[in-house]
Amino acid sequence: MVPISMVPTGFESRRAATEYIENELKKRIMFLDGAMGTQIQDLRLSEEDFRGDRFTEHTHDLKGNNDLLVLTQPKAIYQIHRNYLLAGADFIETNTFSGTTIAQADYGMESVVYELNKVATEIAREACADMLKETPDRPRFVCGAIGPTNRTCSISPSVENPSFRNVTFDELVTAYTEQIRGLLDGGADVILVETIFDTLNAKAALFAIDTLFDDGVYERVPVFVSGTIVDQSGRTLSGQTGEAFITSVSHAEPLAIGLNCALGANQMRPFVQSISSFTAKHVICYPNAGLPNTFGEYDESPETMAANVSVFAREGLVNILGGCCGTTPKHINAIYEACKDFKPRVAGPDIRNEKMILSGLEPLMYDGTSNFLNIGERCNVAGSRKFARHIINDEYEEALAIARAQVENGGQVIDINMDEGMLDGIAAMTKFLNLISTEPDVAKVPLMVDSSNFAVVEAGLKCAQGKCIVNSISLKEGEADFLRKARLIKRYGAAVVVMAFDEIGQAAEREYKFRVCERSYRLLVDKVGFNPNDIIFDPNILTICTGMEEHNNYGVEFIEATADIKSKLPGAKISGGVSNLSFSFRGKETIRQAMHSVFLYHAIKSGKDMGIVNPGFLTIYDEIPKDLLEICENALWNRDPESTEKLLEYAQTHGKDSVAKGEEEEWRSHSVTERLKHALVKGITKYVVEDTEEARLDKEKYPRPLNVIEGPLMDGMSVVGDLFGAGKMFLPQVIKSARVMKKAVAHLIPFMDQERLENLEKLGHSEEADDSDIYNGTVVIATVKGDVHDIGKNIVGVVLGCNNYKVVDLGVMTPCEKIIEAAIREKADIVGLSGLITPSLDEMIHVAKEMERAGLKTPLLIGGATTSKTHTAVKIAPRYAQPVVHCLDASRSVVVVSNLLDKGLRADFIEEVDEEYDEIREDHYDSLKDRRYLSLEDARSKSHKIEWNLPENLPPKPNMVGHKVYEDIDLNDVLPYIDWNPFFQVWQLRGKYPNRGYPKLFNDATVGEEARRIFDEAQVMLHDLIKKRHIRASAIVSILPANAKGDDIVVYRDESRTEVAGVYHGLRQQAEKEKESNDAYMCLSDFIAPESTGIPDYIGSIAASAGFGVDELARKYEADNDDYSAIMVKALADRFAEALTEKLHQDMRRELWGFAPDESLETQDLLSIKYQGIRPAPGYPSQPDHTEKATMWEIGNIHDATGIELTESLMMHPGASVCALVFAHPKSSYFAVGKITKGQIEDYASRKNTTVDDVETWLRPILSYDV
Repeated sequence: MVPISMVPTGFESRRAATEYIENELKKRIMFLDGAMGTQIQDLRLSEEDFRGDRFTEHTHDLKGNNDLLVLTQPKAIYQIHRNYLLAGADFIETNTFSGTTIAQADYGMESVVYELNKVATEIAREACADMLKETPDRPRFVCGAIGPTNRTCSISPSVENPSFRNVTFDELVTAYTEQIRGLLDGGADVILVETIFDTLNAKAALFAIDTLFDDGVYERVPVFVSGTIVDQSGRTLSGQTGEAFITSVSHAEPLAIGLNCALGANQMRPFVQSISSFTAKHVICYPNAGLPNTFGEYDESPETMAANVSVFAREGLVNILGGCCGTTPKHINAIYEACKDFKPRVAGPDIRNEKMILSGLEPLMYDGTSNFLNIGERCNVAGSRKFARHIINDEYEEALAIARAQVENGGQVIDINMDEGMLDGIAAMTKFLNLISTEPDVAKVPLMVDSSNFAVVEAGLKCAQGKCIVNSISLKEGEADFLRKARLIKRYGAAVVVMAFDEIGQAAEREYKFRVCERSYRLLVDKVGFNPNDIIFDPNILTICTGMEEHNNYGVEFIEATADIKSKLPGAKISGGVSNLSFSFRGKETIRQAMHSVFLYHAIKSGKDMGIVNPGFLTIYDEIPKDLLEICENALWNRDPESTEKLLEYAQTHGKDSVAKGEEEEWRSHSVTERLKHALVKGITKYVVEDTEEARLDKEKYPRPLNVIEGPLMDGMSVVGDLFGAGKMFLPQVIKSARVMKKAVAHLIPFMDQERLENLEKLGHSEEADDSDIYNGTVVIATVKGDVHDIGKNIVGVVLGCNNYKVVDLGVMTPCEKIIEAAIREKADIVGLSGLITPSLDEMIHVAKEMERAGLKTPLLIGGATTSKTHTAVKIAPRYAQPVVHCLDASRSVVVVSNLLDKGLRADFIEEVDEEYDEIREDHYDSLKDRRYLSLEDARSKSHKIEWNLPENLPPKPNMVGHKVYEDIDLNDVLPYIDWNPFFQVWQLRGKYPNRGYPKLFNDATVGEEARRIFDEAQVMLHDLIKKRHIRASAIVSILPANAKGDDIVVYRDESRTEVAGVYHGLRQQAEKEKESNDAYMCLSDFIAPESTGIPDYIGSIAASAGFGVDELARKYEADNDDYSAIMVKALADRFAEALTEKLHQDMRRELWGFAPDESLETQDLLSIKYQGIRPAPGYPSQPDHTEKATMWEIGNIHDATGIELTESLMMHPGASVCALVFAHPKSSYFAVGKITKGQIEDYASRKNTTVDDVETWLRPILSYDV
């Protein structure tokens, strides 16, 4: 059957039109129309107008049924379309927002739905065809608009009956199918599923779309998907976050995805940014004209809205822009004019290619760096008698409480199984999942829909708005059945568990397991188009120690098959029900727990990603008694044929009651310190309050309540952290430990509050006194968005509070904008971010970037179980210009905060951290074996973009154009600019924090005395050099007209810009940046206005030397065998040369160029580069090519003007000389070019008119390849 295809006007085929849209979206921002409803309201139509001639006798009122106007007032609808096309729209939406039988039922118009959609599309198509005649070079397109209907599949309309729905998934699919047929038969170029407030409704629409296309009835057209964030919470009406929404609909592979309605552009920005950073699809956004006023009307003018929307375009967040409620053709025209010249968003890599992403109300991302994924098992009628009893007795609220407990105990995914002989599985699954959607604490996590009956699986998928896991399918019934189910699962948007079964039976041996899994993998990936990261294999955990010898190797077979799958089937995940392993020891819970922990310990190392486990049914690997551990290890690895007998014997001699009693007696007899540690590691809350109180009363050991936290409690949590990091504890056990910690801290808080008040009283402060008088500083702390873990953060808050800091705790799940608002409102001295789960790391990066964008100057602390110093240094710190410090634990936070807020310690502490993080970053990038590089063309496309036409970006015109030579400079004028720190490095004198830099170095216990002696002797020589004029200084400063030409900077002789004085050639960064980064790939030419702008710009240069006479003096000292003085005079000359350059650069900024005439910076601020502009030197990171000095010397005739010459190796002589280029633009910044590719070397050689060999010789250290 040939698919139905309506070819758009101006194209030879439907495919050609689609390719045009796809290509155009990469070239420019495209534009969508505005509100149809707003324009219809302006027509002020009557009931008679809505009825027209056709429906005069209709039984229902029709006024307000806007969609019907395509049949009764088609000319009016055509004119509205035309007005939006004239305003600049590339896409116009059909007037079919309510064009389903469900929505039209309110008007009794179900019978005309197909016709209504077809005619609506034809009217829009006619408007586009007419417009093409006027603008033949710019085709326009019709978006078939699909609204959400007036019913919701995820929310009950009845408060009394939360599991009730007034529409089903199947009913929605049927209704959407009819609408889509009408739109496609009418010739829609795009299908737009829009204003999604319930993702499950949208999934039904996407299901219908894919079915029609997959059945071959219609040729595929692009799909756009647009959700609606209902308020500043950042969630849809049905409760999903933006990221969870994207995850839930991305299986449909929409060409564009984004947001519309509910909010104005200003309110929508953070959510659009989240969408943009989370998807590799094109981003569409069409906000309202601001927020509605008290009359429900929209007041935002076209100009204001365009200015607000242009932020999205300027920041590279969008590919398609338009308007929703309250927008008019004038709004669209204003948006078009304001944004048409901006480049479209360039999508980053698709994270779905690297991670498995699931969702409930919130997303869950999993990859190879994640910890073991715990799937809660207790909502399974086959595995929990208690749960089964509640379901069978229709006690769904009690069953829901079990699900809630699973999440609270660390279940990151909840397995739901309703397979019970006396149960209607479809009805039970539907009712329970409908109930779960009303319970946010459960619905936030993804679901595993588990059944051997595929009809029950489908029933579950039809109730879940998130992206689920289906458990499971297999090849047991053959390939055809397997492929049918797999295609349906993909259409529903779920991941899938594949059991290692085939037509022969269950795979037990390693090779058989892998063979079945590989076959399944190839079918799923190659025939169904499944994302490999959404494939989860269960290679069958089978029971060992059954007494049958052939079963003894099952554990080994699983672990080895797991390793095979992980190494040979990229992206695939491994799961499995752990309890099967120990099935032969039912009732022997001590044995079973030990076997499970040993198995998980090794299986996880081998690649097992997740498992269906009871969080409370695990023993810590290191806590297993040594004799039992040895038996379990031998049993798992099949090393001892007597393992089964030994396990049975152990069970008989270590009865449950006696073991528990003996253990209790033993640990309760330990010291209170050991008891607290034991309670934390074991998660025992029973005695923690009395043990904490006992410790508190020991004033000799713990003088303050805080000391109990910093001592035994933190020691215990450190052990927990070590075990967790080593894979010997699992998340549920860590959460149990956290509860113990929380209970202990809660007991101590009243005593610490009392202590604080007593201290305030002693200082003469009241509780109501001004904060600045009372507190040492203000610290805003928050658990970042997407994370609900707060135990560590709460401890930090307590510890800081007890050290007299004002702590503003924003709680958990804190959106970025709330953190920034609080930091500004509270005038925070420090912001602290906490998180336990891996996605929190990405959110911390986002917060750092937004803090930078907001211009905050507040230091940022990073803490939490998943954080690390390396991640902080490599991923977070580069995103924020202010200090970013990783805080290892709560007790460390006090030291970090006090150092950051102590004016005497701050600078050295930050320098210490910066140097350490620089080393970490360097080590990290050096360790990357497969560092990837962009092509030079791609790197140039991602260059540092400056909007040169904006007034604030226009280059400053200098007061002097030309050259100024300085001869015989008075070095007394240079003295205040000397940076003494490099002087001490010459002598290898380095203090330790906090006595590192000059002048604190003199206080260092190790080198301070020697540093003081050398410094004093240097002062004597320095003044003698100046007084007797033993050394002389000269310099030249140049400011010349210039413009960028590609990666080069063309320099002109004078303002006429007719004669080229020379060309500075630039090198561009190519090493691929972190995927979280939107940083540009820099070249120095980015900071000079391009020739193409027609904007005159300038470049400066400095060449300075304080080395004249130094060599003669040094030789005289050496002749007298005084090497010390020879080194000293050279070191001082170097300091003079650098100081002279610093002074000349300041003179340029203040006077010669004059772009900072009011600059008033202390010497330390100058040395810290707190001024506008940069002065990079050839041969250094921003331009590593020393041969560029020759260009500088030629342009400025530097040798003749100053006496400073270049040697054959392009070193400057005298040695105490400095040269630099000077850039004035406020957006110029230092950077390191880093390694570059052969392609850039060849391009660079061509531009410099030299050989590749010559360039490779000079740039050998930065080549990314071997020569």
